[in-house]
Amino acid sequence: MAEPTPPAQPSAPVTPPAAEVAEKAAKAPERNRALRMLGLPALPKKLPSRNWMIFWTLSTAITAGIIYDKREKKRAIAKWRHAVEHLAKEPLPSHNALSELRKITIYLSAPPGDGLRTAQDHYTEYVKPILAASGLDWEFVQGRRDGDVRAYTAEKIRRHRKQVDSGEVEPELPDEPTKEEIIAAHRKIRGIKDYDGIKGDIVIGRHTWKEYLRGLHEGWLGPLTAPPLPIPEPLPTAESDSEKSEEDKKKEEEEKKKEEESKPKRPPQPRPYNTPADYPSSPLPSSIPNEFSPVAPVREPHLLGFLSTPTRLYRFFNRRHLADEIGRDVAAVCLAHYRHFSEQSGEDQKYEQEEVLAFEEKDWIKSLWKEAGDEPEHVKEREKAGITEVVRARPLVLDPRIAERMRRFELSKEDVERVAKIVVPEEEIEGWTKGKFRQLYRWGKGKVMGEEKRSNVEDVD
Repeated sequence: MAEPTPPAQPSAPVTPPAAEVAEKAAKAPERNRALRMLGLPALPKKLPSRNWMIFWTLSTAITAGIIYDKREKKRAIAKWRHAVEHLAKEPLPSHNALSELRKITIYLSAPPGDGLRTAQDHYTEYVKPILAASGLDWEFVQGRRDGDVRAYTAEKIRRHRKQVDSGEVEPELPDEPTKEEIIAAHRKIRGIKDYDGIKGDIVIGRHTWKEYLRGLHEGWLGPLTAPPLPIPEPLPTAESDSEKSEEDKKKEEEEKKKEEESKPKRPPQPRPYNTPADYPSSPLPSSIPNEFSPVAPVREPHLLGFLSTPTRLYRFFNRRHLADEIGRDVAAVCLAHYRHFSEQSGEDQKYEQEEVLAFEEKDWIKSLWKEAGDEPEHVKEREKAGITEVVRARPLVLDPRIAERMRRFELSKEDVERVAKIVVPEEEIEGWTKGKFRQLYRWGKGKVMGEEKRSNVEDVD
């Protein structure tokens, strides 16, 4: 019999020679000791793929652009804050001289196609920091609808004219006085006089600027009493209306009352007392001053629409230039430097007021320009909204007697040179991350270098 074959024994592992091991170790890349001690893997030999390179490049470029623009915007606002902060340190007048302090009036309204919140955010971001640093007082005139700023400006001027014509310091309070009338009456009793210096107005946006000018002309060139309303022509009634029963009419009246009660009540907008066609034939009142209070028109870029995305992105990455321009205008208001508006030379002989911020009209929505016409649909929409006159969509009409009395705030050469020398500290504009690293560095430096330990026991001497 044949002997059985023994089972195969497992072969022992063949160890490579020492020469091969040394050769592979020499070819392997040298690993970073710091990464090896931290337990991190070695860095990859190849770069990421093409798609990843494109993604990281674009992400880094966009992030760097946003961070840089935000820092420079902070730097521009901080520069103009430092330019006017010395005004807040000036001493106030003594209490013996009872007179009001300087107060600035800020006019802002909802831009075309948007709400008032957009204008408020624009003011908070660019205008308010400089005014707050100057220590001046200001009041708001806010318009939610087209024509609100026009109505307020005209009514304010008419109230002033009535006071001067009647010879009274302040008229008597009506049965239901407003907050402003109560404050004015209290100041009259205490003998507080009006501020005798330059006050000034800030008008934000081209749409608000057009309403401001319209109200200025209406207040000084219009009558003091409202003109009578035109008598509407009777509309032809249909036969079906005459055949309606009394019950149907009562139901309709009840439905209208319910709709009026459900809607929030908003005070009606006063109708304009005159039109631009009445300017040449309107006489000047005797109370009109030789020069009006200076005004500063401020930019408010506002562009809507998906197709306008490239332009909006360009403006988003260049907000630092907008902050510098607005800061210059607001600082001129705080420093109370002004000049007269100039008349432009050309074929049309336009005034400077007509061209102020005119480029903003290109960004307005197209539906606004349709309201300039007297189409029945748009007229009905305006009447429902309580708008009595479309001001923004119509061209500006200036009377020479009003235009020549207007003044504009502008920085002097001395102030421009002084602001150019202002250096904003880096700690004032740095972000949260860099600020924390700076604090950590100073804390570590103090621990390493050793700070002098102060004794808890005070010196007896």
